This record gives sequence, structure tokens and C-alpha cells, in this order.
Amino acid sequence: MGTTGNPGQAGPITLTNVTGTFAAVTPHSETALRLSALLDVAKALISERDLDALLRKILQEASRVVDADRGSLFLVDRDTGELFAKIAQGIGGDRELRIPAGVGIAGHVARTGETIKLRNAYDDPRFNSSVDRATGYQTRSLLAVPMLDMQGQIVGVIQVLNKNHGRFTQDDADVLVALGGQAAAAIENAKLHEEIQKLFEGFVQASVVAIESRDPSTAGHSERVSRLTLGLADAVEIVGLPRYLGLRFGPSERMEIRYAALLHDFGKVGVREDVLVKAQKLYPHQLELLRHRFDFARASMEAETLRRCVATLLSGGDAAQVQREQEELARRTASLDAQFQVVLACNRPTVLQGGSFERLQQLQLETFLGADGERQPLVTPAEVAVLSIPKGTLSSDERLEIESHVTHTFRFLSQIPWTRSLKRVPEIAHGHHEKIDGHGYPRGLSGDSICIEARMMAIADIYDALTASDRPYKKAVPHEIALRILEDEAREHKIDADLLAVFREADVPRRVLGADAVRANSNARTSGIF
Repeated sequence: MGTTGNPGQAGPITLTNVTGTFAAVTPHSETALRLSALLDVAKALISERDLDALLRKILQEASRVVDADRGSLFLVDRDTGELFAKIAQGIGGDRELRIPAGVGIAGHVARTGETIKLRNAYDDPRFNSSVDRATGYQTRSLLAVPMLDMQGQIVGVIQVLNKNHGRFTQDDADVLVALGGQAAAAIENAKLHEEIQKLFEGFVQASVVAIESRDPSTAGHSERVSRLTLGLADAVEIVGLPRYLGLRFGPSERMEIRYAALLHDFGKVGVREDVLVKAQKLYPHQLELLRHRFDFARASMEAETLRRCVATLLSGGDAAQVQREQEELARRTASLDAQFQVVLACNRPTVLQGGSFERLQQLQLETFLGADGERQPLVTPAEVAVLSIPKGTLSSDERLEIESHVTHTFRFLSQIPWTRSLKRVPEIAHGHHEKIDGHGYPRGLSGDSICIEARMMAIADIYDALTASDRPYKKAVPHEIALRILEDEAREHKIDADLLAVFREADVPRRVLGADAVRANSNARTSGIF
């Protein structure tokens, strides 16, 4: 390469490269290029929120802007005072380097805030050659500068090695310090973003604990629904159904799905606990009251029989009459016990067998002698109405109360100041009980007016509710039976048939939850569900 021009004048310098191409460079053009590079770096750093990715980008740009072969970026551990670096070019994997405060070139810069330029690193006794020995790399020239935040505090050190052309200059040091200032601000922002993310993640997890503490038998449901819904989202992207061609869920959309799924049942904190965990049609205290009434009726029968037997004997009656009274008592108490067994059978969350309703109606006609000497009904009309619930354990009013959890969830989630990337979390959670035919709740939406994320979550929610381990009010359903139930729902236009086809064909439950979990569900009992 040759140069032309008067070296005593400040004018353009013409550089000739080996191909004979000429380029004019002013004395300020290199500075302009570096300033331009710094602006580009600043833009790049502003857009990056992932700390590890940010550190890699800073180090890459630092090496590029000063024409260095490689480098390392160290951050100050505020707790220990040590320097640590997970990002060091030439060192593979996620190995984290740690340097005690004041040790080595980087440690000295972190302690003093000085900039260090070395033409030959091995001439400086502060240089630590252990990394060279470990990696086989040969460090020659070195430049290390502090990274200063807006308050002038040292947050880290940028160290670059082996300038490719010439040696490191003061201009290199100045531009690296400028880059370090930008990097320090970006790192602090990234750390703050990471802390906020951890804080919010902790809030979400605490909310899930609050939800599931109301009903310990549902532990893990929210997390499984989240994983199943995200697994279905992945499968939809891969399968590429004609209806959903080109559909993609980016990081923010996936985060929306995850938070909506984790919090979809939060509104259950607004539902009475006895309704939420109601295992049988009568509440325990109601059944206990009914049991006492039957016991009192039995005792009343026995007392009445005993009085008649005593009267018979006192009036000179024979023993045969007493025997007949005792036999009649045994018949009546056996009938009473059978009637109570009908009550217990009807109290379970099963479909009533034929004739059960008639037997319950007959019970309304049965009376016993109360403590006041008046005849009283053995089973009240209100109790018969509850025991006559045809499916499950909930009355129509209780079912409406359970269904209100979706509205409570939406109201709660709407109070959270979501970021722009997460603003649809309340909407997604709000729609997970809507049905394709418009007969869902709470708004009665239909078809595509239900967002796809909510339609996916509906499938995940039903699947997990069916296959989850035994609960007081239901038994677990095996995997294949759960899929058949979902297919029935799809045929009746309750859930999205296309999404269900992907859910089954992509084997989302096994892929997401693992074969062992699905196999365990397949061995579950199926009695007493529908």
C-alpha cells in the first residue's frame, strides 16, 4: 500500500490498496466512521433486553470498532466485589470466569478506573496468562477500559486483545470508553428489565399458589394448562393447517399465552370455598343433619315400639304380641336404613339410576315423630331438590357461582398495568370457557370471535381437568377416553375441531407432559364420572 500527498499539509490522503483501487480519506473520516459505529451500537443496545445477548453484542461491537481480534467483558459483582464474565470470545460454552478484585489487568481497571494499553501484555506483571495457557491463545497487545454508569460508578471492564492492524491508540481507548458508557446504561436497563421480569414472574407464581391453595386437589393444573397450550401453539405452527397458514407466535405472544393460562382460574378466589370443592350434592353439615334426623327417627320408632310392648305386658297381653311388635320394628328400621342408603347413593356426583328420582319423591312422604310430638318430614323438599341434581354436585345457582370465576378473573387481570406486549392477557383468559356454538360463558361468543389463544386453552383446560388425578368430586379419565370426550365436544361444535386434530395428531400431551405422566393417567379409574 502506498500514500500520496504532502505529509506536512492537513488535506485528503489518498490510499492505494494492493488492487490499485484508490480511496480518499480525510483526517476526520476515521473519527466519523467510529461515531457512526457508536450510533449503530447505541441503537442495537437499546433494542436488546436479554442480558446475555446484550453482553455478546457489546463485546462483538467493542472488538469491531477498535479492530481487535477478540475480547472479554467483565461485570462487577456488587455483593462480592469480584469481576465475573460469562461472555469471553474464544472460551466455549457458558463457563463463567471470576477474578478477585484488583487481580489481573481487568481487576486493576475495575479497582482504579484507569485505562490500560499494552503493546506486549507479557511485559506487564499484572497480566494473568492463565487463560492463554488454558486456551492456547497468545495475547500480544491489550486494551482495557472501565465501563462507567451515569453516576461515574464502575459497573464493569471491557478488555480487547490483539489489534489486527497496528497497535491500540488513545483514540481506540476513547471510543471504547464511550462505548462502555453506552453499554453500562444498556446493561443497567437490561438488569432492571430482568429484575422486573423476575418480580412479575414471582407475582404470577404467588397468584397460582393462591388459586390452588383454595383447592389443593387441583395443584399443578394451571402450570399444565400453560404447557399444553404452548405445546399446541408450537404444533399449529409446525403442522400448518390451511386455516392457520402463516400463523406464528413470537416471544411476546407466547408470554401472553403463558400468563393467561397460569392465571386463567384466578377468579376462583372470589368463589366460596365450599362451592369450589363441593364433593357431593349435600354439604357435609347438611348430610350430617340428615343423618341425625334418620337416627332420631330410628330412636323414635324404637321408643314407640317399647311403649307399646310395655303397655301390652302391663295389660296382660301375651308374648306373641310383643314379638310381633319387635318384628315390625325390625322391618321398619331396615326400611329406614334402605331409605338412607338411597340418600347416600343420590348424594354422590353420578348420573342417577332409573327410579332414583321416584324413590326420592317417595321419601318426601315419609315422616317421623319429632321431639315436639308432631309428625315431621324425613327428607325435606329442599333436600330432595339438591339430591335430584342429575349430573355432578352443583345446583344451578352454585354452577353459576363457579362460572362467575371467569368474570372475576377478567376483572382482576384488567386491573394490572400490562405492557403493550402483554395487553391481551385478560382477553385470552376471559375466553377459555367460551364455546364455538356460542353456548359458552361468560359472554356467549362463538366461532372466530373467540381468539385462537383462548380456543387452544379451552382444549388444554378440558384435557387436564379430565385426566388430572382423582379429585373429591371426580375420578381421573385415561388419556384415550379424554381424547374421545374432546372429539365429542368438537362434533357438537363446542371446541375448535381443527385445533383438536392438531392436539391429537401432534400428540401434544405426551410431547409436553411426558409419556410417563400420560401413561399414569391411562391407568386411572373411570367410574363415576359421567
